[in-house]
Amino acid sequence: MFIPLHDANTLKYIRVQWVTLGLMAADIATWIFTTVESEQVAQSTTVGLGYIPAVVFGYAVLAPGLEIVPEAATYITYSFVHTSFWHLAGNMIFLWVFGDNVEDAMGHLRFLAFYLLCAAAGALCHGLLATASEAPLVGASGAISGVVAAYLMLHPRVRVWVLVFFRVPLPLPAFIPLLLWVGQQFLMLLIDPNGNVSWGAHVGGIVAGALLVLVMRRPGVPLFDRQIVTPRAVRDRPIPVRVTASGMPVPPRLPWGRDKLRY
Repeated sequence: MFIPLHDANTLKYIRVQWVTLGLMAADIATWIFTTVESEQVAQSTTVGLGYIPAVVFGYAVLAPGLEIVPEAATYITYSFVHTSFWHLAGNMIFLWVFGDNVEDAMGHLRFLAFYLLCAAAGALCHGLLATASEAPLVGASGAISGVVAAYLMLHPRVRVWVLVFFRVPLPLPAFIPLLLWVGQQFLMLLIDPNGNVSWGAHVGGIVAGALLVLVMRRPGVPLFDRQIVTPRAVRDRPIPVRVTASGMPVPPRLPWGRDKLRY
């Protein structure tokens, strides 16, 4: 539906979004590792680190040699594995645009805990909806969904540049594209619960993010901030004031070329 490009929501409490950058680095490094290695290694990594409901709930077991981490750890590790460049890029752009301000509102350690809890909630929701599934769930979408939900509740009026329908760049208040995106996840869960995309993981992350931001934000950080921050690209530039030889100001010329004064 849309791709976020940029917001001008400045950091207020931290200087650098170290956790956001670290999470992105971990995701990218994992993808590079699985890409440069053999196809067999890539598949083993996907199965070994991915979240498989049938394994977690005891309906199946992994073949010998595929158990990279304990079953409980896959509630987290799956979120660092991506199957393609575009799968990775889509999640990282959302994390880059929205993650820094959520980290700013929570602090580094609480944001890290928040992110991992949203990832776990996404996996749990996915697993409860498909307990016998043997397909590995991978990708950061569950955690990213929690970040989006938190940003929506913290900064709904901040204007964000988004690429609508993947073609038209527009600066919109955050609540417009984000509410539509959240609604889409719930709708798709209803009409396509068994599709290739785990809408359940997205919904689980959204619910977790909306609840956790209530208790994990810094003391004094408001919800539904009314401050409107406009991206620099759409800010009005000051109009230079012209003066006559006698020092009297000259009315500015209007864009359509005719000067008018309102008394």
